[in-house]
Amino acid sequence: MLNCFTTETDEDAIAITAVTQSSLAEWLKSQPNSTQSWVKTAGYTGMAGKTLLVPPAKEGGRNSALLGVEDSHDIWSWGAAASELAEGTYSIEGDIDRATAENAALGWALGCYRFTRYKNSNKNPPKLIMPEKATIPRVSNLTESIYFARDLINTPASEMGPGELAAAARDMAGRFDAECTVTVGEDLLRDDYPMIHAVGRASNREPRLIDITWGKPKSPKITLVGKGVCFDTGGLDLKASTGMLMMKKDMGGAAHVLALGQLIMANRLDVRLRILVPAVENSVSGNAFRPMDVLKTRAGLSVEIGNTDAEGRLVLGDALTEAASENPDMIMDFATLTGAARVALGPDMAVLFSNNDELAAGIEAAAADSADPVWRLPLWQPYRRFLDSDVADINNAGQSRFAGAITAALFLKEFVDDGIPWAHFDVYGWNPVQRPGRPVGGEAMGLRAVYAMLADKYEA
Repeated sequence: MLNCFTTETDEDAIAITAVTQSSLAEWLKSQPNSTQSWVKTAGYTGMAGKTLLVPPAKEGGRNSALLGVEDSHDIWSWGAAASELAEGTYSIEGDIDRATAENAALGWALGCYRFTRYKNSNKNPPKLIMPEKATIPRVSNLTESIYFARDLINTPASEMGPGELAAAARDMAGRFDAECTVTVGEDLLRDDYPMIHAVGRASNREPRLIDITWGKPKSPKITLVGKGVCFDTGGLDLKASTGMLMMKKDMGGAAHVLALGQLIMANRLDVRLRILVPAVENSVSGNAFRPMDVLKTRAGLSVEIGNTDAEGRLVLGDALTEAASENPDMIMDFATLTGAARVALGPDMAVLFSNNDELAAGIEAAAADSADPVWRLPLWQPYRRFLDSDVADINNAGQSRFAGAITAALFLKEFVDDGIPWAHFDVYGWNPVQRPGRPVGGEAMGLRAVYAMLADKYEA
């Protein structure tokens, strides 16, 4: 059980009543005059995410609190409450359904998250008595997977290189008796992963491919692929210092698929799961790959390097080729891939591309239900011309500044068979500003939506 929850009853727990701006007046009618006066004097309106402590109406009574919510399925207002309320124990007042209870508990837990690896914190989070109607494993497993993704992304590259990422993946796999193999360094060439090797070879921390399998062999095959660029200098096309500042998070795609895989295994979905993470550091040295080099690929295509800073799609190309070789029922990849996706949709929303309308529709519906937004952009095939090369089958960087997220997705599409349902998520993986339940730092985007879609299909 996470330390922000308790299952023990507490007579002194502060009861939280959730109200909306429209329901507050009706609730006040049923309260004593002293409570009505307190709320009105405080100027409390029930605005979403705002709390108000209310003293007992009579001597010997308990303190209580009001929390403004958008509606019964609001997640983030509960995150605000967990961030703002003082240390103590709280309970939820009133009769609520399971979905409301679980959303409240999830929001509370996400509001309690702190990255404390390097900073001591003497403040304990407020504890919520887990609502009776909430399914405790469901909430705990989901929360722990999001914490896992956030922690991986927040850890600096000095302590989250390719080796450390592989160790975290191996540890996670071991907790669920999953098989985990890691192909390292020159063995990538032996096993025909030339692009993963080329991108990572300049670093003194060897590149590697992490490969996890779990589940019954005859269950539907679901393969997740995550970009694990643990730090991206841009290579010989070196980034400016401002562009390099956030590059510890360039392994955010790997964090997403490992966290999603953990959630799938913890809830024991009826799938044959495979997770592929190419883990590299894009560094500068005498043997770094160069602009206008031509790389071989696992798929047999040749790739001209138009820009060494478009390295994520290279390592994903080899991993996607291996993913498609098993002809799985579904492939999904996550990557912090393009600045163009952020220009298009900003930092809060995952960009979705897919070659399959049914898969995309399922993800979009789950995203709406989960308050975990994604937005689909088109795999506009005419823009494939921007990736043409005079000397190779394809160029890794578009010849135009237009449609950068689309051309990156079209590059990846070259490595996935058209008959395999595939979804590609271009995510920021980071909260640039503090919001309720979403502190500044690493973030899981689209994870809850994808899991909800999978659970609807494969929950035992």
